[in-house]
Order: sequence, then structure tokens, then C-alpha cells
Amino acid sequence: MPAVAADPEAARAFAIEVVRKLREAGHEALWAGGCVRDELLGRTPADYDVATSAKPDDVRELFGRRRTLAVGAAFGVITVVGRRGAGHVEVTTFRTDAAYTDGRHPAGVRFSTPQEDAQRRDFTINGLFFDPLAGKVHDYVGGQADLEKGVVRAIGVASQRFAEDHLRMLRAIRFTAGFGFALEAETRAAVERMAPRVTGVSPERIAAEMRLMVARRGRAAALELLLDTGLAAEILPEVAMPKGLPVARDRWRLAASVVAAIDEPALPAALATLVDVVG
Repeated sequence: MPAVAADPEAARAFAIEVVRKLREAGHEALWAGGCVRDELLGRTPADYDVATSAKPDDVRELFGRRRTLAVGAAFGVITVVGRRGAGHVEVTTFRTDAAYTDGRHPAGVRFSTPQEDAQRRDFTINGLFFDPLAGKVHDYVGGQADLEKGVVRAIGVASQRFAEDHLRMLRAIRFTAGFGFALEAETRAAVERMAPRVTGVSPERIAAEMRLMVARRGRAAALELLLDTGLAAEILPEVAMPKGLPVARDRWRLAASVVAAIDEPALPAALATLVDVVG
């Protein structure tokens, strides 16, 4: 199933339809996460997520089992499949996560409220909800203010957010560079302090995050942030030299500028450039 719908207008209309149908059945339902952020930034969302008071079984009953996938049902997530060209929408029950024991997944979940659900998310700019029927934003984490200021800030205690899922450190870099934002001081300090933990993330997840970084604008800034926060030395030890060496930063910045000049480079091409210039 493609991550991006073929027709943005159809995808948006379907995401509104999902909210309307849940509301008509008596459930609370709101757009959540990245699609809200992009909507407020005037960007076309890549996909849509809906958060709801409906339980997974309620969602499947409402939309029909032939149009829903229950792969993430244990975490309250049901995928609702749209008509041809409309893509799909992930519908997640408002929840609070139990402790994370593996640096990626919570040990369990408890269904909760929008206010509690917002607290479990990674960054304030991704913790917003939006009512597409009323055109109203629901902000419990200060995400609107950070969007306006251009700041990427962890929700709550940054070290706790990164301990829950170590990949969030790389996501912090991608969002900061991709949007041309600033990485909030305490959030950045937590990344620098916890950078060695990123090696506990699977190579597949790291590679997927790196592909997104280098394929989009802001990739030069992303590569520089990787070096400055110490993440580069952990995920690319063969290339990245100690960040305190002036020559290391100069060579890395040159490599980053070369990568930035390539039109949407694939990850292998970007890595090859780093090896060639830095090495």
C-alpha cells in the first residue's frame, strides 16, 4: 500500500469523510500529527492520521472489515482503506503508552483522552489535533507557538521522549533541517547526550530516516546537525571524524554542500559523496 496517495485532493476528502463518519457514529475524531502540522504550514500533507475515541473494534465495524486492516490493532491503530486514488487513513484510538522497554515500542497502551494522547507524541509541532469540519486546532502542547517561532521542541522531558524511541533523535534532525527551524536548546542537549543510543536502532530504520533527510531540501543542514550533535559519529563511524577537529567540520561541510547540489540524491549517492570528500 503506498504511503502517499496518488491524488492529494482525494486523500484530503477521504480523511474528512473518515472524521465525519466517526462523528456521526457518536465518536470524537480529529486529524492528528504531521498532517495537522503541514496543514498549518500551508503544505500538502503526505498522508493523514485520525485520532478518535472509538475503539479498534468500533472502527472496523463502522468502516467494514473488508476496508480495514488491523495490523496495528494492539496499539489501537486501524488502517482504513479508501477508494482508488484516495489512499488510506490510519485511525488511532486516543491512548497513553506504558513504559518503553526496547527503545521503540511501549509495553502496552491504555485508551485515554486527546489531552493525554498529545503528551505521548514526540515533538510539539507533531502533537497538534485539527477538526477539519469546524476548522479548529486543538493544541495541548504549545505546538502552534513553536510552529510560528520555527522551533523543534520535544514534548515534556526530551530525554524521556528519546529514551522511548531512539530514532526520534534522527527525526529531530530531519524536521529541524527540513523545515529550516531551530532545534530547541534542551532538546538538542538531550540529543548530544544520548547520541550513542542511536546504535540500538535497526539499520533499516536508520536508513529509512536518512533517505528522507538526503532526498529533501535542507539536507546540507541535516548533515551538519548530524555531525555537530554527535549522531554522525555513531551512525557513520567510517566517515565521520571527531567533531572537535576543525578539519573534520570543514570537510564535512564541503561534503554537505556537494550533496545539497545534487537533485534529490539517493542515499547511496549521498553516502558515496561523503566518503569521497571526507575520506
